[in-house]
Amino acid sequence: MMILILFAAATAQPAAEKTPQAARAVVERYYAAIDRRRYATAYRLWVGSGRASGKTLRAFAGGFARTAHTHVVTGAPTDGEGAAGSVFVTIPVRVDAVLKNGTRQRFVGRYVLRRVNDVDGATAEQLRWHIASAVLRVVR
Repeated sequence: MMILILFAAATAQPAAEKTPQAARAVVERYYAAIDRRRYATAYRLWVGSGRASGKTLRAFAGGFARTAHTHVVTGAPTDGEGAAGSVFVTIPVRVDAVLKNGTRQRFVGRYVLRRVNDVDGATAEQLRWHIASAVLRVVR
């Protein structure tokens, strides 16, 4: 019995990883990776190792070809909602970008993050928050 408890504790997902604040941190890491031009890292933060972005890694990276810098300000996440074995959290954002030619841009919108709920057989990767979708619009 004690061995089983120790094994379960060693493989359990840390409680902090399940919180809406942990989902918010994923959006912040996403923009930090983009700002550092680590596009593959940012791409993998999308569900399906990037597939949910709707682009190939090459097209994803190409979308930032004119971008010099990005900065995101995240708002308070909504409480997680469950659906079909997953939990979803919405993170409101304001994104400030500077293009290589000096042009400044501002976007507002939201990211929806998903993680698999604690179901038997879920992998460590599935239990982590990933970006499921994003809706951003230009603010003038």
